[in-house]
Amino acid sequence: MNTPSPIGYLIPEFPAQTHAFFWRELGAMEAAGVPVHVFSTRKPPVGACPHAFAEAARARTQYLFPPRLAPALGYLLRHPRRALHALRYVLGLSQTPLKTRLAFVVLIASAADLAVSCQQAGIDRVHIHSCANAAHLGALAHILAGLRYSLTLHGDLPVYGTDHKAKMARASFVSAVTAPLQKSLRDEISPTQPYPVIWMGVDTSRFQPDPDMRGRRPDSRFEVVTVARLNNTKGHRFFLRAMAQLREDGIDIHYRIAGEGPERAAIETEIDRLGLTDHVMLLGSVDEAVVLELMQSADALALTSIRKGEAAPVAIMEAMSCGLPVICSIIGGTPDMIEDGVDGFLVPQEDVAAIGEATRILATDPARRAAMGAAARQTAKTKFDHQINAMALYREITTDR
Repeated sequence: MNTPSPIGYLIPEFPAQTHAFFWRELGAMEAAGVPVHVFSTRKPPVGACPHAFAEAARARTQYLFPPRLAPALGYLLRHPRRALHALRYVLGLSQTPLKTRLAFVVLIASAADLAVSCQQAGIDRVHIHSCANAAHLGALAHILAGLRYSLTLHGDLPVYGTDHKAKMARASFVSAVTAPLQKSLRDEISPTQPYPVIWMGVDTSRFQPDPDMRGRRPDSRFEVVTVARLNNTKGHRFFLRAMAQLREDGIDIHYRIAGEGPERAAIETEIDRLGLTDHVMLLGSVDEAVVLELMQSADALALTSIRKGEAAPVAIMEAMSCGLPVICSIIGGTPDMIEDGVDGFLVPQEDVAAIGEATRILATDPARRAAMGAAARQTAKTKFDHQINAMALYREITTDR
């Protein structure tokens, strides 16, 4: 790559617990020589990010809300027509309630701050990892200063608010992290746009199998891990119920759950009700290094999510990169990530019997478990490597359309 162009990289409330893949992505771009200026909407709460990179990420991030008033207002006063056009954009958001539109007026100053910062840094394009309100910042900065912006859709469109056509109309492109999300963009926004699918990716050189870690266990028990927020939609209870049935059948399964959230008390109650207190560990929020240790020492990963809210779970990519077969709900883009019976098992949502059968196979057939783990590792290296996907995104960002 010859003289990479600098880019802006905007992530809402960065850094947070689930932002390790963003950090990997921007790191991969910088390793290739790309100058990256990191923006965010507002500072996250203290302790929101348990990862080792949290302090470095906060230190290098420019937060746009509240905006720097002097440069933002100065820019708006120098360009009153553009400011008026931006105001018309906000007030013209037909699917957004008037009260919310009025609240969005303050975004104009944040967009002006973004535009000024990019001009000062020689940046003419920003990629925004969201299709929620942060996408309005991109549209407004484009109106105010001609700043080129692009977006990534990480989940189902309704999760990200309304007025998506307005947010996306001026975007250079909108990428999706899964094929189903790509289809939703074509169906709901425009059937003629390409909407490239670009995975978030995992560092496959770091997340790799470590046979010694699994060999250090004191017994032959079968270890399953889940890395997910303690949220009702993550479906922890369905794996717990399958696990309880298998233990009644004499299969020695132990389960470790990394993550924190509002369902902790309910999950603890379920663990106690099922008689699994001595066999399940709730680890709370953990950093990326602990996630790696968990996956390198486990035999399988379970993610039995339900309803909507999953797109391309990074925990699946990390587990597969570590050579773990996965037991995963059919949800979001998981059918594009996992070849059922080859590198993992896809199970219907809330189907305790199917979850149990997939787990039984992995627990009782070490040869098949090893073969599936090897296939999972190969899938991760060819599909999910963060360097490959980061540079695919950069090429899209810097392509003139």
